[in-house]
Amino acid sequence: MHWKVAILTASDKASRGEREDTSAQVIRELVEEELGGEVVDYRVVPDEQDEITAAMIEMIEYYRVDLLLTTGGTGLSPRDVTPEATMKVIDRAVPGLSEAMRVGAMQKTRRAMLSRGICGTRGGCLILNLPGSPKGVHESLMAVMDQLPHALEILTGRTGDHDV
Repeated sequence: MHWKVAILTASDKASRGEREDTSAQVIRELVEEELGGEVVDYRVVPDEQDEITAAMIEMIEYYRVDLLLTTGGTGLSPRDVTPEATMKVIDRAVPGLSEAMRVGAMQKTRRAMLSRGICGTRGGCLILNLPGSPKGVHESLMAVMDQLPHALEILTGRTGDHDV
């Protein structure tokens, strides 16, 4: 299957060009190598809830992406507002994915339990909030990578819910 994927980085420093966005590079590599997806849009926005929400909606509706992966803004800092922005965008939560990402990442570092990232759907798009660090992105995304093709097939109507 060929999946259209968008990557959104929420980071004040990266949006100002003060830090290289290495987390998005890790996401791109995993999407292309592990999922066989194509990144059709990539953006960096500051940690501002309204900007994150607007970018997510535009990426989903304009590019008709199957999967939107966010990185950054999932921690405990007052500026970390990606989960709140995501809650405004999604139609339905998919808590099992966010739980699995945290559990998988916690096998490497106990600090993963501090991630507030959520997962959900908007129409036919699956949205996953990933941590901001390259290591956290890799651990979290790989914890659910094996289930993403099936989830996307069901969500996009490319297979029935109980097809084997």
